Amino acid sequence: MKAPHFWSAGLDPKSREAAPLTRLLLTPLAALYTLGIRHKLAKAEPETIPARIVCVGNLTVGGVGKTPIVESVRRKAGEAGLRAASLSRGYGGKLEGPLKVDPSTHTAADVGDEPLMLAATGEAWIGKDRAATARAMAADGVQLIVMDDGHQNPSVAKDLSLIVIDAAAPFGNGHVLPKGPLREPVADGLARGDAVILMGEGKELTAVQKSRLPVVRAGLVPAGPAPEGPLVAFAGIGRPVKFFDSLKAAGADLQDSVPYGDHHAYTPGDLKFLHDLAERRGARLITTTKDHVRLPADERARILVFPVEARFEDKAALATILAPVFDPVTA
Repeated sequence: MKAPHFWSAGLDPKSREAAPLTRLLLTPLAALYTLGIRHKLAKAEPETIPARIVCVGNLTVGGVGKTPIVESVRRKAGEAGLRAASLSRGYGGKLEGPLKVDPSTHTAADVGDEPLMLAATGEAWIGKDRAATARAMAADGVQLIVMDDGHQNPSVAKDLSLIVIDAAAPFGNGHVLPKGPLREPVADGLARGDAVILMGEGKELTAVQKSRLPVVRAGLVPAGPAPEGPLVAFAGIGRPVKFFDSLKAAGADLQDSVPYGDHHAYTPGDLKFLHDLAERRGARLITTTKDHVRLPADERARILVFPVEARFEDKAALATILAPVFDPVTA
């Protein structure tokens, strides 16, 4: 999905194109959407699962860096002695679940790109029915479930709700879908949260300060050095420029970059264009881990991958937030 320009008011130079009329026309739909999400959340009866539930969610559509946070929380839970696994809806995959992702047999077309990426470093499950999948995970012995997204999904009771916000582009134009990128009004979403993880560089947010939620700053950093030599980067994630900037910050010789929409399915034509571009630049192709798992096997062997991981500024503050769900006494 590629977000319309007017969603990113103030961040995209094209964001003013037709925005006043478009916003006016979409205002009734945004109001109806807001009423709908509020009604769904108010009437829901979340199911209590016999496992601890940590939800890593956000308030907008598009990528904000949730998946690396999920991976980090899952790893920290394992270090605390818990059997932890991620739970994803499996967006973009044809399998409905519940099922445990096996990277040796499943593909991104089966289970989605993010679950397949998470399965490379730990236990990952998918299921379109979050409650049914959480029950299956608990029955299999999973002690802590880390939900990748789901802040607006009230089907299961959460022990801890972490809201991830992109500090550089927190709420877009400030409007709810389809008038803007928000899944719900900011104040509504923050009211159901337990803590905020502010990703990347950016000023303190007034709405977050008013919520009085604890805030931990984090960023995505390279998991290793950038490859040497000329590179052409491409990415189909929420904000591809973040990936390109990470490469440059790591000292990469970036000759060109090509952005695609989030979860983009690469066609033979796309790949031919990318290889031709790299050949003209005398460079090698490089992409994100999330994009890499969506590529055919022969292309994965030819294209470099540049993994990133979440790094928290205040690890002690994060440990304090996670302590209630990691403490064995609360099991």
